[in-house]
Amino acid sequence: MSRPPASIARVVVTSIILVTAQSACSKRNPLSLQGYVEGEFVYVASSQAGRLQTLTVARGQRVEANAPLFSLEAVDETAARLQAQRQLDSSRAQLADLGKGKRVPELDVIRAQLAQAQASARSSVAAITRDEAQYQAGGLSQAERDASRALADANTARVQELQHQLEVAELPSRNEQIRSQSALVDAASAALAQAQWKLDQKSVSTSRAGLVFDTLYREGEWVAAGNPVVRLLPPENVKLRFFAPETTLGSFSVGQRVLVHCDGCRADIAATVDYVAAEAEYTPPLIFSEESRSKLVYLVEARPNRADAPALHPGQPVEVSLP
Repeated sequence: MSRPPASIARVVVTSIILVTAQSACSKRNPLSLQGYVEGEFVYVASSQAGRLQTLTVARGQRVEANAPLFSLEAVDETAARLQAQRQLDSSRAQLADLGKGKRVPELDVIRAQLAQAQASARSSVAAITRDEAQYQAGGLSQAERDASRALADANTARVQELQHQLEVAELPSRNEQIRSQSALVDAASAALAQAQWKLDQKSVSTSRAGLVFDTLYREGEWVAAGNPVVRLLPPENVKLRFFAPETTLGSFSVGQRVLVHCDGCRADIAATVDYVAAEAEYTPPLIFSEESRSKLVYLVEARPNRADAPALHPGQPVEVSLP
């Protein structure tokens, strides 16, 4: 029984489509492996404890490098920094004072005492001259002449004493005192740096751009030291994990380019292999026959470009093939 012309035409067209499809499939790379996307998260925390005062990011938000993430209350740290600053100012002032000697009013007192002593010394010299003449004339006893000389010597010694006091008062403090005070200034500077560091730790920013994958605290909650507040996913931390059978392991090497297909992706995404496991994930017992070798799989990891990473999501299934 002969077919109608229309039926023959449909058979011919169907045969052409099947042949074309088979030809296209034969040209496609037969090596296609299943895998998934994994993210290496960055857990951002503060080294100091405190109540969460502000949370400036939200889950799912993309942030640039150096963007503020959160801040903790810092009343105690602010007061400690102010105290350290005041102690440093005091230590520096004392060090400067040690290098100047006595104050001007104190020097003026010594100079006035010296002037008074010098006047007394001059008066004593004149009195000795008169007493000596009277003694020679017999109008003054030897005891009185000796007392006049002693007074003159005392006034002269007083002048010398005050002159030395003035010289010492104008000198700076001893080197040992200055070195000791310099050490106190250095210690105060270190205390200020420590207080400033603790204060800076209360406001945390991100060092890299990325996706705010999750926030782990709410404003007003107490955050212990070291507890992460924000879970960040930088684009360079997105990677692909798939398993290559033992029979195809030689097709993959570090630095090799692969293509990644995922549901919802507009086009295949290029990635670069950066890790090939040296040990198998599954080892069949005893003898490695042809059937058992097919059960050996090796972990392979690849990373997409930074520009393509936002299109991939942790846990998303993908299909990996060679270009």
